[in-house]
Amino acid sequence: MNRLRTLWTAVVTGAAVAAAVLVATQASAIRGGQEATQPYSFAGSLQRPESPRADGHVCGVTLIAPLWAVTAGHCARNWGGAQVGTPPNWTVRFGSVSASSGGQVVAVEKFYTFHRYPITNGDIALLRLARPVDAAPAALPAARPADGTPVRIMGWGQICAEREPQCFPDRLHEADTVIQPANECAASSIFEHRELCIGSLDGSVAATNMDSGGPALVRTGEGWTVVGTVAGANGDDQPVIYTAVDFYLSWMQGIIDGTAVPEDSPIPDLEGAAEVGNCSGSVVRTATSSPDDPALLLTNGHCVSPRPAPGTAVVDQPDVQTVRILDRQGYHRASAGTSRLLYATMTGTDIALYRLDRTYAELGVKVFTLATAPVAPGTRLAVVAPGNRFECTVDAVIPQLREGGYQQDDAYRYDAACGPRHGDSGAPLVLADGSTIVGVHGTGNDDGEECTENNPCEVAADGTVRVEQGRRYGQRTTMLAACLTTGSVLDLTLPDCTLPAPAAER
Repeated sequence: MNRLRTLWTAVVTGAAVAAAVLVATQASAIRGGQEATQPYSFAGSLQRPESPRADGHVCGVTLIAPLWAVTAGHCARNWGGAQVGTPPNWTVRFGSVSASSGGQVVAVEKFYTFHRYPITNGDIALLRLARPVDAAPAALPAARPADGTPVRIMGWGQICAEREPQCFPDRLHEADTVIQPANECAASSIFEHRELCIGSLDGSVAATNMDSGGPALVRTGEGWTVVGTVAGANGDDQPVIYTAVDFYLSWMQGIIDGTAVPEDSPIPDLEGAAEVGNCSGSVVRTATSSPDDPALLLTNGHCVSPRPAPGTAVVDQPDVQTVRILDRQGYHRASAGTSRLLYATMTGTDIALYRLDRTYAELGVKVFTLATAPVAPGTRLAVVAPGNRFECTVDAVIPQLREGGYQQDDAYRYDAACGPRHGDSGAPLVLADGSTIVGVHGTGNDDGEECTENNPCEVAADGTVRVEQGRRYGQRTTMLAACLTTGSVLDLTLPDCTLPAPAAER
């Protein structure tokens, strides 16, 4: 685990700052605990379609009223950046020790996070359920519990370090521990007024990865009161940070009773944006592609590992990774696996093209059409990445762009206000029609250096070198369609194909 609050694994893993906060140090589920011998009526497993687990589990939740549950704010993270939203295909399984069977499965109708950036500004969320749950809820606390109070913690977190099926437990785990003084979580930069420090001092009894959102419970008579929800920590040798539920009672009550309900958050149109490892991408086709052809996915060549060397290209290599494609609001729409890396280069341009294991028809997502003609300065376009959409203008076509030993030709420089970031690499450059792409976002000059990595320089036709710190650049893709034939086949021998041919590489 880490203080970045990411205790569910890599559901969003790539293209933006949001991705960076979903990487966590992993350990056993509820360290020091054991499998629960009986279900808790209020204990729930939040399940989302982009989970790496077959059961869909990403976080724990706690039922607090027939239509309402509480969890961690970062468990409701979404690429659209919505603080309030209506997510498709999120469900919660309540009242079972199993994450995959039993109990009641209820859809999530709406989520409300306390802040758009929950990691540092209040890591708690309310889930409004699509129908009432016929089960006894946990009680809400009347006040902050005292240090030393005994608590029970529980969750379906990982039981080993790898993100593999054998590390994802089906059964709920639980353990008994105590609330520690806040200074015992000082290494985690605890916000003492709104967070709790829970677990053994050496971390041997504590929540772990994918226990996020799960409860800390205080026994009250015959029932339980939820006093905290798992937020995050720095490592396996210390207690864990929990959000203190009592601090947020007035916010929660205003939403539940309808007196202070925030509206859905406005979000940009992210339809068709794709996550490709730590980069962005898009599903693309030519004007003659068939719905039954294997789908193609386009991103940057520098997103391939290892990167193609200067002057070389990688052609038709095996590749297996998961790609996730978003809907208009930034929620998961579909997943696919790559089957082949058809082509990658960082010479002349900076592109990588993958064949997916599903056809266009099977994916059912937005598909962009590859343009065949470059654009001129003054062209308006959108850079569409998971979590980000930038409306930009091409203000110059740069004859040569040099960076860290590589050279790209006829690169697009955006206007100064256009600000895609590193995680947006590979995002499509979409024309005003919303469906045609002319390039992919490639790079930007961060520090004002000349021709170094992350500091490209512009080289004019007369050899003059120019540096514009802060400027961002796209790489053209308009030569790609001429190299593709029916059935999503890449053929570099076609007469109009101008992509660099492979050299001894990989």
